[in-house]
Amino acid sequence: MALNARLDHRNPLVFDTHELGRRPGALQRLTRTVDAPKDLGIKGVIGVPEGAPVELELRLESVMEGVLVTGTARAVAEGECVRCLEPLQLDVEAEFQEMFSYPDADDRGRVIAEPGDDAEDDEDRLFLEDGLFDLEPVLRDAVVLALPMQPVCQEDCPGLCAECGTRLADDPDHHHDAVDIRWAALQGLAGTMKDGEKDEMSGAEPGVDEKQEK
Repeated sequence: MALNARLDHRNPLVFDTHELGRRPGALQRLTRTVDAPKDLGIKGVIGVPEGAPVELELRLESVMEGVLVTGTARAVAEGECVRCLEPLQLDVEAEFQEMFSYPDADDRGRVIAEPGDDAEDDEDRLFLEDGLFDLEPVLRDAVVLALPMQPVCQEDCPGLCAECGTRLADDPDHHHDAVDIRWAALQGLAGTMKDGEKDEMSGAEPGVDEKQEK
């Protein structure tokens, strides 16, 4: 990744490392609750609603080439069960670790004259800018990896009835009587026939039984 665009220190996901300093081995621990940014999660499947609280616990460590950030993010995601389509909520705990490099140092911590000379090396790297780093891209990647691709309201959710769409968890005894498709048309025909039509189909004449009795 190329050098960051100008960072805004007022952004709650931008952190300042000036207090940490550049002495290797220096440590700093931070906790912060921030509002979730837009589209934090798997779009169209499950995610943390925009503005919902995200609790961050961070450990900043100064190393030769930059600042190593290790942390945990906790939030509540919302989505829809892929089996029964009911709304669901899921506690999310995402762990991450990322190196934010000094723009004037290479992978071994050596000062270089022209930061970003090697475009291929810089493409996948994140950089500090005036002692600041933006945690948002790291947070997004971590939350996506922590979320299920196919969320369910419960592990044994039976889903919906394939015939009528009833939620089976609400009606465990739900079922439909199986009808042999070969007889279904005849059953429907029999239900609509009148008594006289049944006699004609059987070949009997109306009133025959009465004549025999006489």
